[in-house]
Amino acid sequence: MVLDSLGASLKSALQKLANAGKVDKEVIDEVVKDIQRAMIQADVNVKLVMRLSGRIRERALTEAPPPGMDSREHVLRIVYAELVNIIGKATPVALEPQTIMMVGLQGSGKTTTTAKLARYFARKGLKPAVICADTYRPGAYDQLSQLCAKLGVTFYGERDNKDAVAIVRNGLRETAKYDVRIVDTAGRHALETDLIKEMKDIAALANFTHRFLVLDAAIGQQASEQAKAFNDAVGITGVIITKLDGTAKGGGALSAVSDTNTSIAFIGVGETPEGLERFDPDGFISRLLGMGDLKALVEKANEVLSQKDVNVEKMMSGRFTLNDMYAQLEAINKMGPLKQIMSMLPLGGLGANITDDVYKMTQDKLLSYRIIMDSMTEAEKEDPKLIGSSRIMRIARGSGRSPEDVRELLKYHKMMQKAMKGMKGGPGRANLKKLMKQMNIK
Repeated sequence: MVLDSLGASLKSALQKLANAGKVDKEVIDEVVKDIQRAMIQADVNVKLVMRLSGRIRERALTEAPPPGMDSREHVLRIVYAELVNIIGKATPVALEPQTIMMVGLQGSGKTTTTAKLARYFARKGLKPAVICADTYRPGAYDQLSQLCAKLGVTFYGERDNKDAVAIVRNGLRETAKYDVRIVDTAGRHALETDLIKEMKDIAALANFTHRFLVLDAAIGQQASEQAKAFNDAVGITGVIITKLDGTAKGGGALSAVSDTNTSIAFIGVGETPEGLERFDPDGFISRLLGMGDLKALVEKANEVLSQKDVNVEKMMSGRFTLNDMYAQLEAINKMGPLKQIMSMLPLGGLGANITDDVYKMTQDKLLSYRIIMDSMTEAEKEDPKLIGSSRIMRIARGSGRSPEDVRELLKYHKMMQKAMKGMKGGPGRANLKKLMKQMNIK
């Protein structure tokens, strides 16, 4: 899940606000200090942390709550807004013909991200092609060609040619008919003079729509220095932060974006080809605070699932039967790891502290639920209220499960139905009362 530790620490700070008898200067100072501590521990640049906390403290102490909003909601709104503001706007990425240059140090996940980016555009209905210009790292050609073959993406490379500039020149000519052309350049352990020259020469070959810098979420405080160096060399237009689904602190990469006055285009949140998401500041902060990201969830569902798999609109409305839930459970595996999906659900951070072992157990539980539902009649799936004690016993015998397992499934259905109703409309800056309730802040 995205920045688990930071999200848990921030939510803990806001819980202090919720539990305070009254919101005064002492409470605000304590909350701000907790936010500072959480951000610094997550490797966010100290200057950035101080600027953020200063803005939160100043606004919380001087601004009066708007009509109809109490002081707790007001301070939460300020924290939410300032966190979104410090990250800045997302890099605009149009769904139209374009040429993209990928840069970054070796080990950042650049080659894998290149393939994922091509997959992203393919899912949007565009025809992508990838050009391998990494002549430095052994195996780069094979890795990228295999990834592209697996994803059904056109690949161009010249295995025995060591002239990266010539490869890109030839590749751009050969892939001229494609909508999106993505050039994967070489990465090194450090930004050396010859690498800078090579990047500049490649950048001069075409009017690149984007020059994306790929940063590993675990990079730490070195991120800002590297981002500035790449920006000076080729003028980056956006950043892609990888491996945000792991245990990395991630704050260094976020700091680098602010320090270079650029923006985040995508975030990497998984190993699968679909593990690349368009960055949305509001959704990111909402997920960070344990409030999910409905926009990303619906987008992922629309990309990966068809109407045949699951009726997304019906699912989100909260008016769904056991049949609908059955389709939903079948669709989960298509959408990606359960932990990633749960991070997008606004269930008060329900999944924030769940271990991988528990998620594995949950996956097994979902399989059991499907087996139980296979023993139900169509009428029972359409109207779970029909299922009384005698039917529970029959369903248990037919599925080889215990009556308690059947009751647990019915309870799960009610819980999901309630949760889906609560998701309608989603959290955001304009709906802080719902945000407060979903964060379990009374």
